[in-house]
Amino acid sequence: MTAQPAAKSEFTVKDTYQYNYRTTSWWIISHIWRYKWLAISAILFSAIDFLMYSQGPVQVGRAADVIMNDPGSDKLLAITLTVMGVLTLSSIAFWSGGLLAETLAQHMEADARHELYASLLGKSQTFHNRQRVGDIMARATDDVRQLNAMLSPGLRFIYETVMGIVVPLLYIALVRVDLLLVPTVFVLVYIVVVRDYTRRLNPVTRRQREQYGVMNAGLEEVISGIEIVKASVQEPYERSRFHRNARLFRDHFVHQGRLEAMYLPLLLFAVTFGLTFLHCMILYDRGSVSIAEIIAVMGLMNVLRFPVFISIFSFSLVQLGIASADRLLNIIQAETDLDENAGGFSQSIEGNITFDNISFSYNKNGDAPVLSDISFHINAGQTVAIVGQTGSGKSTLTHLINRVYDATAGRILIDGVDVREWDLTQLRSQISTIEQDVFLFSRTVAENIAFGAPGTPQDQIEHAAREAQAHDFILTFEDGYDTKIGERGVTLSGGQRQRLALARAFLSNPCILILDDSTSAIDSATEDDIQKAIQRAQQGRTTLLITHRLSQIRWADVILVLDQGHLVAAGSHDDLLRTSPHYRRIFSRYDVDLPPLETEPPQANLQTA
Repeated sequence: MTAQPAAKSEFTVKDTYQYNYRTTSWWIISHIWRYKWLAISAILFSAIDFLMYSQGPVQVGRAADVIMNDPGSDKLLAITLTVMGVLTLSSIAFWSGGLLAETLAQHMEADARHELYASLLGKSQTFHNRQRVGDIMARATDDVRQLNAMLSPGLRFIYETVMGIVVPLLYIALVRVDLLLVPTVFVLVYIVVVRDYTRRLNPVTRRQREQYGVMNAGLEEVISGIEIVKASVQEPYERSRFHRNARLFRDHFVHQGRLEAMYLPLLLFAVTFGLTFLHCMILYDRGSVSIAEIIAVMGLMNVLRFPVFISIFSFSLVQLGIASADRLLNIIQAETDLDENAGGFSQSIEGNITFDNISFSYNKNGDAPVLSDISFHINAGQTVAIVGQTGSGKSTLTHLINRVYDATAGRILIDGVDVREWDLTQLRSQISTIEQDVFLFSRTVAENIAFGAPGTPQDQIEHAAREAQAHDFILTFEDGYDTKIGERGVTLSGGQRQRLALARAFLSNPCILILDDSTSAIDSATEDDIQKAIQRAQQGRTTLLITHRLSQIRWADVILVLDQGHLVAAGSHDDLLRTSPHYRRIFSRYDVDLPPLETEPPQANLQTA
């Protein structure tokens, strides 16, 4: 996989470490190189470990030589102390190298998780609309965790395998060079076999990681929609569906197990060990080697067994880590539609809004546009109601103002400046939107109200709650403003959630306020109080209302009527009742007297509100 840096981002962390995105391997290496002294030190300690450990068989060979040729010599005590010393040093080096490797692995896991999270914050709404939350969570948790295991014990075992092969062979060469013949052939065959093993293992680990994401995404969707599942009595179907996904995930593990069961290096090592011993016997028969040298060489050959054994696990862990790294980079480096334009136009918004021949489509592949050739102007401080049948593009239109999406064609100007030229943070911080589907976090009531302004004093939070008619019901909670509400506010009624969202908007003191059917779940008595609060809040602010409530539409300065993505009428309530069939159709279900329909004004005149 070739990884290229994402061209755009809505959010970036300043002065962050710059990783190498040329390929997945380079990305992993750059993460390791950030803590290069940990990595280098871990490898050095591993070298010391095997240098000391391999001294053990050499010293045992020396002891055998002393026993046979100089029994009762004082050298045996010195050799014994040497064996104890080198093995003690080996244990210390092993412990130190393991600690350093594990520390490096934990750093990489944390850094990769932070990098992924920052990347997700910087992705556009269009990107997030295409993602399955469960799969994203699988990448942010288990795939990132696989990077940790890839480093320790994965890569650690690999360089220990290298050390565990190279160092004993060097000692064998010091004993007798021609005894390297069989071990050298083994190493060459070992390299070929391992390359073939990793080639066959690679697609299995990739499918395994992908299937884990599919299984996790399905689980998240069912848990999030558990109310629908239970209401539709679909528990048996969803159980069988999850069972199929889990079985496929298991099957990939079984396939991996089959490959690991056919791992040949251990068998090759057994053959190599026997052939090396045979070689020693032939040389001994010729009088070329001593028994002491044979003991030392066979002891050194035995050192090779552990590195060969652990390589079956290390290569699997590394392959899983690389597959996970690919999945992470697919998200981190995915193209996004918007750029934060840091350093762009920045000043206090007055509230003048102009749509200049705006068209928009969610997909840029020729699909029918959601909005087509929309043009109008809103003066600062005006209240504008946007009405239309379901699916006419009302919410999409307001999403273009704070650049949740960018227009496909045309321009949107705020105070005469194209929204794409504004610093995105400055633009959005002065625009507040209250959606019909209110999202609340699993935090305290006070934290939810002050979400857009962390650190706000308690008295200001309570004042905003009073303005939104939320203060009284908050005090009925056992812990008041310190009450922790469930995720998405599931412990609250729809009206309570919307009033908390209104309080959040009032507290942020926006210059442009967008209310997307924000009083749909509020009873009529409460609505009257909230309308007064909204009217106070919209003083000096540009307010856009998406609503079908006649009580809200009547007091709008201007009403925009949308139909199938087109602006078909604009004007006051009374004027539109006389001139717009679309507007009259919206209110035909209300018990209101409709004046006689007049001829609609020309389309060109409808383009300016």
